[in-house]
Amino acid sequence: MLSRILFAAVALAFLHLASQPALAGPYEDAVAQFAAGSFSDTEEAIGKLVASGNPRAATIIVALQDGRLFADTDAKTVFIKAGDGTISNAVTGEAVAALPDKAEAVRLNNKLRRAVSGAMAGLTLLSPDLNKRIQAAQSVFKTHDETMLPTVETALKAEKNAAARQAFAEARASILLFKTDASDVDKLDAIATLKARGDQEAMALLTGVPGEQSAAVASGIASAKAAIERNLALWSMVQNAWYGLSLGSVLLLAAIGLAITFGVMGVINMAHGEMVMLGAYTTFVVQETIRTSYPALFDYSLLIAVPMAFLVAGAIGVLIERSVIRFLYGRPLETLLATWGLSLILQQAVRTLFGPTNREVGNPSWMSGAFELGQITITYNRLWILCFTLAVFVILLAMLRYTALGLEMRAVTQNRRMAASMGIATSRVDALTFGLGSGIAGIAGVALSQIDNVSPNLGQSYIIDSFMVVVFGGVGNLWGTLVGAFTLGIANKFLEPVAGAVLAKIAILVLIILFIQKRPRGLFALKGRAVEA
Repeated sequence: MLSRILFAAVALAFLHLASQPALAGPYEDAVAQFAAGSFSDTEEAIGKLVASGNPRAATIIVALQDGRLFADTDAKTVFIKAGDGTISNAVTGEAVAALPDKAEAVRLNNKLRRAVSGAMAGLTLLSPDLNKRIQAAQSVFKTHDETMLPTVETALKAEKNAAARQAFAEARASILLFKTDASDVDKLDAIATLKARGDQEAMALLTGVPGEQSAAVASGIASAKAAIERNLALWSMVQNAWYGLSLGSVLLLAAIGLAITFGVMGVINMAHGEMVMLGAYTTFVVQETIRTSYPALFDYSLLIAVPMAFLVAGAIGVLIERSVIRFLYGRPLETLLATWGLSLILQQAVRTLFGPTNREVGNPSWMSGAFELGQITITYNRLWILCFTLAVFVILLAMLRYTALGLEMRAVTQNRRMAASMGIATSRVDALTFGLGSGIAGIAGVALSQIDNVSPNLGQSYIIDSFMVVVFGGVGNLWGTLVGAFTLGIANKFLEPVAGAVLAKIAILVLIILFIQKRPRGLFALKGRAVEA
């Protein structure tokens, strides 16, 4: 009898304990704190939620960020409203029929939004995906949320990848720099880390540090800011030099054909820019054909367009020389007016065929995107154009030096009469030279289609600059054209931040005029009896 009474007592006690709510853990406590109603409680709840390590933490943080987290302050319960309108308990994830009448969305202010962003980063700091870990560390670096410090330090200790470790170290430094109770030693280490980073974001963090700091920390911040300013100034110069090389490659590609025709034939070809434009439109036609009939070949469209543009522009150049230019040799002013008229005819012809609006020319995958080099950004399309320009230059030099046509062109350039007396058909050389120069302008259009609008006015943007490059470098001298193009490109990009784009071009023009007064034949004057006469 006694044993049965004891068994009944134990059973009643067990049933009583089973009917009681389970003891709340860190995750449950964090979720319940969202129902407290104040911004400070919400901020504390976010930190606790991330620290809990519960797999549902990310779902709650996303709901909070999207305004889908609701709390009943009386019942101290929190709910998540899904995108399809269904309701679930935030703690258990169990479905709920409807939100309680007193449930309201958990409010956020700007400070809490930053905390939420940092929390999302903290939840991915230990992700198995390397890129996600680095991105999370970079997000914490920007928010410098103190609640993320334990997670960041844990991730830093466990991390094996060098790039991720660097990102975690910088995120930790960002937090410690703004942590009010951090020691001076920690803050000085953080300052050293940011100084080593040396970019605009590091400068912004150091500038935003509150003023009430110890003398050692304040001195360290001032020293780091001065070092970063010097570093940024140096990288700014490197960036301008790169922009100058990029612009110079474009000018060289546009001017190199003009240098040949101007040097050999003495023709002021105002239609040279339209040869560039025809090359760009040839690229457009090739890409349209590939898009409609052979889409798998799109990445090879530019490789196909280069010889096509050379042939189209070169053939039109030969036609122009045979039909118009050959009757105007020795009359430079008339060739200028005639080729200017031809440029207008070509522009109108293109408007009639393709319309006056810009045409879309796409970038192949291997020319899309960019990469970071130190503190500068280099786009792949500009890099490939620079490489392509140098390749065209080297091929042209080899052609002029090692082929029969190149030998004849150099002979005609130096002394036309002597070349003719030696049996060289100067009229044939003129036609082929004009075709070669026009063809090179056509492949320049292929490159320019990747960085500029393809329109009937495309060539007009480069014709004046091309003439400046040719005159500055030395008429008919390819090395002079190379040096002139890169010199003018770099000078222009260093003047633009100081004087503006328009005044920079004016200043370059004035400098060239003054230079030509001292060296009328340019940087590299051709040698020969005729050219020196």
